[in-house]
Amino acid sequence: MPSVADALRQFAPAYLKQHGDSISVAQDKVLGAITRCRTGALGGVHYECTGCGREHWVGRSCGNRHCPSCGHEKTQAWIEKQSAKLMPVHHFLVTFTVPREIGSVLRGSQRDGYRCLFDASSQSIRDVGSATKSLKGCSLGFFGVLHTWGRDPAVYHPHIHYVVPGGGVKLDESGRAESWQATPKNFLFHHGTLIKTYKAKLADELREAGLYSQVDSAVWEKKFVVDIRPVGHGVPTLKYLAPYVHRVAISDNRIVDVTEETVTYRIRRKGNLMQTKAVAGDAFVEGFLQHVLPTNMMKIRHYGWMSANSKISLTHVKWLVWIVLGWTFWLASGHAPQAEKLTTPMKCRECGGVMRVIKVTYQSLGSLGIRPEHGLAYFDSG
Repeated sequence: MPSVADALRQFAPAYLKQHGDSISVAQDKVLGAITRCRTGALGGVHYECTGCGREHWVGRSCGNRHCPSCGHEKTQAWIEKQSAKLMPVHHFLVTFTVPREIGSVLRGSQRDGYRCLFDASSQSIRDVGSATKSLKGCSLGFFGVLHTWGRDPAVYHPHIHYVVPGGGVKLDESGRAESWQATPKNFLFHHGTLIKTYKAKLADELREAGLYSQVDSAVWEKKFVVDIRPVGHGVPTLKYLAPYVHRVAISDNRIVDVTEETVTYRIRRKGNLMQTKAVAGDAFVEGFLQHVLPTNMMKIRHYGWMSANSKISLTHVKWLVWIVLGWTFWLASGHAPQAEKLTTPMKCRECGGVMRVIKVTYQSLGSLGIRPEHGLAYFDSG
């Protein structure tokens, strides 16, 4: 089956010749990494099966966060890590989008633009939450994940998904955590108030960044789409977000065909209907590159008591929740079920035995006369 890397190997060289002066260093680096990923050009890993003793050479993976073939282990590890942070309460998925005209401004100044989007939306959750009756006097904890695409990777659609627990930590007069205060299961805060606050804060952030003048004034009269959705337990939401955390825009299993001129891929339309779309090779490369983030840009951000510098620890918050739910004895007894690990070791394709690493080389396998195997799908081998 063809892959995203196959499409980029086919069309990226010609695209770089024609548009090399207009792409960023980060985009050039991403193309170089993905087109050489697992080919042996980046070196290789020598494995030995602990079961049958067979030896396997696997081309090193590029490890780039935009690579569709990498990040499987990181994705599973991220789900495990975030699951440990989740409170055993109902959650909400809050999504902030921008009109197309503002999206164009963000696309032209990504580092500043995405910061404005994060700051405006996170502050809106914090401020509207603190003014909501069920959360008054509470400190919230939540995290957000930036996406820049929708169902079709050719479309630039920046938005942020926030996972917000249905409740907050009630603080005493000195600001210390006192108790857990839950929201109703179907209501977080007023939708209209959140939109109004978000619109005002986004305008302020864009002004401060020097981007406000690039937005047509008529845009601020348009309807801004902000979605608040109760999602029950947070783990299914994490699994929905996870594939987009360590990969970008389009996965390998959506590529249908790569010819000398076009790339055909699947699009999931509303109603779960699948449709195929064929685009010219250079258009595919351009569509993919628009989702490459600036170097060191953080696409996942934590706020409130979920942030690393919070004075209120997650452990303390969990105890407050457990007290409300009456779980303290059950959890402390050791009889509570433990989450199963999602990460698994690499296994031999011949016998299924666990493989152990013998050697890692950064020298091209081709120069060593070694032909790498494709190995286990999506396993991060370098």
